[in-house]
Amino acid sequence: MTLSTLAITTPDGTIDSQLLLPEGDGPFPAILLLTDIRGARPVYTKLAAALAEQGFAVLLPNLYYRSAQAPVVVPDAPFDDETRARLQSYRKLLTLDAQASDFDAFVRTLDATDGVDASRIGVVGYCMTGSFALRLAAQYPDRVRAAASFHGGQLAPADDASAPHLLAPRIKARVHIGHADQDASAPPEQIARLDAALAEAGVDFTTEFYAGRKHGFAIADSAAYDADASARHLRRLLTLFGESLR
Repeated sequence: MTLSTLAITTPDGTIDSQLLLPEGDGPFPAILLLTDIRGARPVYTKLAAALAEQGFAVLLPNLYYRSAQAPVVVPDAPFDDETRARLQSYRKLLTLDAQASDFDAFVRTLDATDGVDASRIGVVGYCMTGSFALRLAAQYPDRVRAAASFHGGQLAPADDASAPHLLAPRIKARVHIGHADQDASAPPEQIARLDAALAEAGVDFTTEFYAGRKHGFAIADSAAYDADASARHLRRLLTLFGESLR
């Protein structure tokens, strides 16, 4: 496996990113790895490496490039009030228009990268980016073959005309949603609404609950990290991508 750094140009600046490629000859199917609110950091590089070792080209972008280079939070730093407020200020810049622009930049980069097959894209988002994964799948329905969200929040609010679940008719990808059953950002009514929207649109999807787990269970430096649940999530992810991208 090889790891390289990329500088992706956008109208809003340059996205500092990591690209991890498997050993051997490509082109390899592509995965976009989108981070939780604490941004790109070593724990996600390790996750990207685990995916790359299975034969995928993995792009790990710094979603907060408009504000700072990664890592924007010192690894293992406490998630205190100051850090939370700073990250929320960065997050506010990730408007729907900003997300769409960044998605274009990601796909354009995959298109231009040797050894990558950008006609076969998978995307996974955690926490705040669970919704990003669904939006990317809707924006590039003929490219994105698999999309996953783990402990994603606010995926189907009833009072939001731009909510992710309303994009279901545009999604052609296989979708997997992994919920922590103790997650205030994914209340039962939203889970039911998302499932109903995906089913009505004819999306090939699975919904899975991680009983007794909290928001953030999949990520090793999260206070809610659960090793067994995280290992289970990775198995699910590799199955989804293996069956959909190869």
